[in-house]
Amino acid sequence: MTTTTATTTLWRPTGPVELDLVRALDWRGWPPRLPEQPIFYPVLDEDYAIRIARDWNVRHDGAGFVTRFEVDTAFLARYPVRQAGGETILELWVPAEELDEFNAHIVGRIEVVHTFRPAAGETAG
Repeated sequence: MTTTTATTTLWRPTGPVELDLVRALDWRGWPPRLPEQPIFYPVLDEDYAIRIARDWNVRHDGAGFVTRFEVDTAFLARYPVRQAGGETILELWVPAEELDEFNAHIVGRIEVVHTFRPAAGETAG
């Protein structure tokens, strides 16, 4: 008998530096937060992640990526959904000190589902 864990799909917009760190973790976890990053925030809506990656990460990081990953739904119940703006701008706020435990509840691998780069003639920054 095989037991299947119920999972929730999350997205994370990210830049190339963080994506390289995820790659170094074999696509199975998120790197520790920097001291100025007390919260890790995955988002619950793909369109919201696309807007951040395309409109913010490209401008500030030179490229933007949207990742998708699955997390054990029962574990996620400890993090209330935060509405960070409009109706579909929903995030989970994971304290930096809980990120290792969060990573342990990722089911499968993190995957890149969208890539954004500056349009021809545009520069980042």
